[in-house]
Formats: sequence, structure tokens, C-alpha cells
Amino acid sequence: MNIEHHDLELVVLFENPEWQEPLFHALDRKLVAYEAFDLKTAAFGTHDPPRASLYFNQASPSAYARGNARAVPLALALIEQLESRGARVLNGSRAFRLELSKLGQLSLMRELLVPHPKTLAFNDVEALARRAHEIGFPAILKPNQGGSGARMFRVESVEEVAELLRRQPELWFPDNLLLLQEWLPHDAEREGIVRLEFIGGELLYAMRVVSDGSFNLCPSETCNPLQQEAMGPNFFAYPGVPPEAVATGRCLFEAAGLDVGSIEYLETTDGRRVFYDINANSNLRPSVARELGIDPFESLVDFLLEKLTAPEVFLRSHPPQNPREVQRRISGRHLECTRTASSEY
Repeated sequence: MNIEHHDLELVVLFENPEWQEPLFHALDRKLVAYEAFDLKTAAFGTHDPPRASLYFNQASPSAYARGNARAVPLALALIEQLESRGARVLNGSRAFRLELSKLGQLSLMRELLVPHPKTLAFNDVEALARRAHEIGFPAILKPNQGGSGARMFRVESVEEVAELLRRQPELWFPDNLLLLQEWLPHDAEREGIVRLEFIGGELLYAMRVVSDGSFNLCPSETCNPLQQEAMGPNFFAYPGVPPEAVATGRCLFEAAGLDVGSIEYLETTDGRRVFYDINANSNLRPSVARELGIDPFESLVDFLLEKLTAPEVFLRSHPPQNPREVQRRISGRHLECTRTASSEY
């Protein structure tokens, strides 16, 4: 939508236009004055004032898997620049930094006593070999900066990891940090994993995602088209999601500083509920939401319109400067998450 500067309400920061088309169509239907800012080919100045009342960050950490690695550092730099000028950015720098680091997400889960997979980070296979026994095999090899199941492998030994990296040295990129994560036995073909979609801290819907073991569980219909569901993965509405799981997911969502996003967990064969992923770039799946009578992108646009009229400066984009206030808020979240997680077991 071409909008004069003084009429602009919203700027959507994006890298993958196919993922954003449903959102853009919903914004057009609501006659929102917005601009789509393509992060793949962009420039900005430190002297640039914010162009709109509100920014919505839809950058994805998996941009490198589509040949758009340069979009990510520009997105983070731009968001930090906007925040320094007082702009309101949904899924701002704090949330985006966390999404760029699987290790950071797991560290947050550890801090909040939320069950999560045991993980080793490494930048050298020999160093990994000295500690791999702490994880055991089989295990999952994944990038620290992941997304959409990119560059994930089930591995059976350190030797297999070494051979994989010898044959595909590009797996070290984009940040030269890899993770070896414990394999969590679960029924992938019948129970799958559970994805909780939140908007503004409220659960929009939950869904189960079942597959034959594929790691690409991206719910966007451009990633996994409806006509290919016979080959998997398959996505199902999950109206019976346990309230305790939703409460833990909401706690992680808020502690991560998200405005829109999703939390993922799985249920192991020995009865544990283990959380493992936090997504700030949330690809909504209309076919699942329709099972529950929801238009997910209409709901998202309603949330954006609500934020356009809200006078407050977001805590997530502009955390309080008083260290005691910061610690008080973190401690409150810690107690809430701890209470929720411990009640599940």
C-alpha cells in the first residue's frame, strides 16, 4: 500500500513476502495505512526519525536458509535504532535477540524452571567429543540460529557429526555455533508436538503437528501446503490443550518479551511435558484456526489496531531503567513459571 509519510500508521518489517501475504490482505481489508518494509534490500540512517506510530517485526532467523542472511543483522540494527528513537516495535529487539538464539531460549527456560531438553553448545567437534556422553545418542544436531527446521539432523554418534560437518561445512553458518540436544522419545506420528499460538499474551489457538519425523514443522501454508498434508506433516486443532501447558507457555511468552508468537512443547513417552522452542515470527495456519471458528489474521490485525490506539510505551521495547524494578518483574515471572511448571508433575 502506497501511503504518504504523514498518513502512515504501521510498518511491517519482513523478509519472506509469501509468509506475509495473508497479513497484508487482512490489513488491506481493514483499510490500515501500512507500509511493507523489505529487509532483504534496505538502508537506513542513524538520523532517520520513525516513519509510523507502530512497527511490527516479522523478520525470521531462518532467512539464511532462503539466501537472505543479511536481512537478519539489518533487522536487529534497525529495530534497536527505532527503539532508541522512542518508536513502538512489536516483537522488538529483546524478543528478536532471543529468537536468534536457541541456547538463549533454553537458558530462559532453565531460569524459569520449565522442563526443557539437555543441550550442549559447541564450535569444535573434538571439544564436543569430550562432553557428548552428557547428552548421549541418538541426539539432535541443530544450529543455534534456527527456524523452520533448517539444518536439523538426528545423529547416532560424534563420528556421524564429524562426517556431516566435513561433508557440509556450511552447516556451521550463520553464527558458527551448533547445538547437540538430547533426543526426546515421543510419538511423532500420532501425538506429534504441540504449538501454542499467542497474540498479546492470550492464547489464539493450540494445534498438534504430527509427522513421520520431519523437522520442518513450519505451519505456514507456503511451507507445508494443504494439498501435501497426505505426505506430512499434518496440522490439527487442539481445543483440549491442558490449561497447565497454556499457563507455562504464556509465562515463557511474557518472559521472552513477545507480543505475537508461539511456544512449542512435546509429550515424551515416559509422560513428561518438555518445552523446547520460542517463536517470535509466528506463521499462523488458517485451516487450523477455521476448525475453531477463528480467522487468525483478522485477529492479528485487530490486535495491531488496538496497539495503534494504545498510548502506553511497551515495557518489552523499553524496559524500566531502575534495576530493582527490572529484578522485581523477573522474580515475579520466575515464581509464576515455577509454580506452573511444578504443578504439572
